[in-house]
Amino acid sequence: MPLARSLSVTSLTGLEDWDDDLDLENSILFEVAWEVANKVGGIYTVIQTKAKVTTDEWGENYFLIGPYFENNVRTQVELIEPTHPAIKRALDSMNAKGCKVYFGRWLIEGSPYVILIDIAATAWNLDRWKTELWDSCDIGIPWYDREANDAVLFGFLTAWFLGEFSAQCEEKPFIIAHFHEWLAGVGLCLCRIRKLPVATIFTTHATLLGRYLCAGNVDFYNNLQSFNVDKEAGDRQIYHRYCMERAAVQCSHVFTTVSQITAIEAEHLLKRKPDIVTPNGLNVKKFSAMHEFQNLHAQSKGRIQEFIRGHFYGHLDFNLDKTLFFFIAGRYEFSNKGADVFLEALARLNYLLRVNHSETTIVAFFIMPARTNNFNVETLKGQAVRKQLCDTANTIKEKFGKKLYESLLVGNLPDMNKMLDKEDFTMLKRAIFATQRHSFPPICTHNMLDDSTDAILNTIRRIGLFNSSSDRVKVIFHPEFLSSTSPLLPMDYEEFVRGCHLGVFPSYYEPWGYTPAECTVMGIPSVSTNLSGFGCFMEEHIADPTAYGIYIQDRRFRSVDESCTQLTSFLYSFSQQTRRQRIIQRNRTERLSDLLDWKYLGRYYTYARHMALAKAFPDNFTYEPHEPTAAQGFRYPRPASVPPSPSLSRHSSPHHSETEDDERYDEEEEAEKDRQNIKQPSITSMASAPEWRRRSKKGSIDATNSSNASNASTPTNPSSPSDLSSPTSSLIEERN
Repeated sequence: MPLARSLSVTSLTGLEDWDDDLDLENSILFEVAWEVANKVGGIYTVIQTKAKVTTDEWGENYFLIGPYFENNVRTQVELIEPTHPAIKRALDSMNAKGCKVYFGRWLIEGSPYVILIDIAATAWNLDRWKTELWDSCDIGIPWYDREANDAVLFGFLTAWFLGEFSAQCEEKPFIIAHFHEWLAGVGLCLCRIRKLPVATIFTTHATLLGRYLCAGNVDFYNNLQSFNVDKEAGDRQIYHRYCMERAAVQCSHVFTTVSQITAIEAEHLLKRKPDIVTPNGLNVKKFSAMHEFQNLHAQSKGRIQEFIRGHFYGHLDFNLDKTLFFFIAGRYEFSNKGADVFLEALARLNYLLRVNHSETTIVAFFIMPARTNNFNVETLKGQAVRKQLCDTANTIKEKFGKKLYESLLVGNLPDMNKMLDKEDFTMLKRAIFATQRHSFPPICTHNMLDDSTDAILNTIRRIGLFNSSSDRVKVIFHPEFLSSTSPLLPMDYEEFVRGCHLGVFPSYYEPWGYTPAECTVMGIPSVSTNLSGFGCFMEEHIADPTAYGIYIQDRRFRSVDESCTQLTSFLYSFSQQTRRQRIIQRNRTERLSDLLDWKYLGRYYTYARHMALAKAFPDNFTYEPHEPTAAQGFRYPRPASVPPSPSLSRHSSPHHSETEDDERYDEEEEAEKDRQNIKQPSITSMASAPEWRRRSKKGSIDATNSSNASNASTPTNPSSPSDLSSPTSSLIEERN
């Protein structure tokens, strides 16, 4: 099935501009999610990073609703008295009836207001509410599914609050409630059943059934039309969850999802075509000069190299200056996240590097949390040996420097034979003996509880990547999230990513993909697939993604073996780049961060809210659908200068040269050429782009807003391509 272009995936200014069509003073936005101030997965990142943009737009009229967990509140939330009179009355009313609802500020960028509901305090209502859910929606929840029971409690309490708030408002505002994922979906269904005056939006970030099906190694995307969804959900014992998700989708005024590939999935599995795609963004912080982020890469890479020196002590027979760091990170879903394909490609890459006598060494990190009981003793020993060697070297260096200084003071050249005494040589010999190791460096940094059945370790045993001296590809499995307080690898995730050279995410099931997006924002090239939302988004916006450091692997129309071959080609081509080419590519990758900024992508959420208001309050808001002929916005052309991957972009590549300065490269000049050559793609919208109009109090349509359609062809600041920030430095001399 072809992937049709959608309104949201096409261009950042493809939506029309609205000036006065929404009276924010008389509108209230509630955003409901289980991951408000409660980190579970990627939705937490979406809500946390989007809060600043939404707060800037809505101000005091924006509230987040989530569950109350005391441990999270202690570190993330400042509890305060409600600032909105109607919200205070609603909370007082609920608390007087036995509920425990808290109000505060979430201590993140933007400091949004949060309303946190303690579901445990009203758990005694569970059976009654489950009966009501069955009577009203024909959805039965089994007693043993604790997560589904929590969703019922959270949903009923959310609907209770929204109804109470609406009743307590003296002047009835326009209420918008945006629900994320099936855990919040019950509240949406109840809002519609109870006919509350609320415009509802439901966003699915990944369908439940899709995640389960892909984990079962089925040809998912090429068989979407043939699945018996009820049977598949029942076979996996998630039918009640599936019904909760599907009911929320069908009941919502506006249904959105995060990518075009997930929109197709939702249409077949949830039986409704999304009204709009709302891509996920990040808060992008630009550096004043290009060399600043390159310096951060060099600093973080140095810290990773220190870890490598300890981990491979006794077998450090490769040149760290010619070593590249690849990594994969995320939930431990071996097939869905593409760890199986990555390992197979690494085995093939190892063969290619060996037969071609390459001097490049690859160290591949797997950052995927699994069940462990502690650090591996051999791994900790390696870091202790490294520290001991460093201390010994510093001690002798200090003594050497003192003797050299004293010799120079008296005007004599130092006698090198007397600079080190027997004690110094003894210390050096003991340090050398301490580095002797009779086993290979460990693959896993921790003691695994399920070592014999672990998918990654079993695959490594099969392909034979044991970190031997003859291997040009080394593997390190770190089954725990990174932390700056770790005694092993004391780096947080962002710092670690900055120090790597390439992120590899060959996912089979990835509705969006925050990991490659984070790489892009930090100027680190990455591998994604045409089955991930991020990959499809970048293919839509960039004429030659590879030249910008975005390698798109085909996992839809190729077999697994062909996909492995393609990924191996990407990795080998990247490993053959010169230092200069890698620096150029990182500069280009970092320039793409504008595409992923919430300042641009947040407008799709604005569009969804307008659509929901028009459907929920037709007497006050209306829209007239029409088919756009073209959309303005970002579409990066092929770079005007040298592409960094000669084997993949032969049509515009220079002749390969080992010299670093054979051609002049000006980053600012190239960025300016890109801005001049940005194209405007033609689109066919997934949902018709509406012509927005706001009805006046008398019911007539405001003429001021109807002119927006005629102005849609003119890009507005700061979204126009001419306002893209320009990197301002040429190549820097950094060891890569």
